Formats: sequence, structure tokens, C-alpha cells
Amino acid sequence: MTVNGRLCEAGITPDTAQVAAAWQAKVSEIFASATLPVPAAPSYFYLDARKGLHTEHLGILLAEMQFLPRAYPDATW
Repeated sequence: MTVNGRLCEAGITPDTAQVAAAWQAKVSEIFASATLPVPAAPSYFYLDARKGLHTEHLGILLAEMQFLPRAYPDATW
């Protein structure tokens, strides 16, 4: 069983699949009432962050965050 599954069984977190399904149903309902098509999710943006897959924007942020520790390895905060 996954960590999320164990947390859900313990009543600590909601079931993410149910939350996603409820969200999708509500969004679909709102778009239908506005007579708009629900846009398809861009596959390039929704990468699997839990497997370490991110967009290029995170790389820029990560490089910025790593500058001080790499430039000053003996620094303390």
C-alpha cells in the first residue's frame, strides 16, 4: 500500500483520487453551464514531481537556491 493509502485509511488525509474526481466533476459542470469546452491538460506541464520530473522553471529556481551553499560551503545559517 502507498503512503497516501495508509494516511487515507488512518483518516489523516483525504483520498486524492476522490478529490481529483470531485474537482473534475465540478469543473466540468461549471464549464458546461458556461457552454465552454473543458481544455485538455497540457502534458508537458504536468510531469511527475514525485519521480523527480519537473519543468525547466524549477531548474532555474533550484540553481538560484544552490548558489550560496556552493559558493560558501562553510557558511551557517
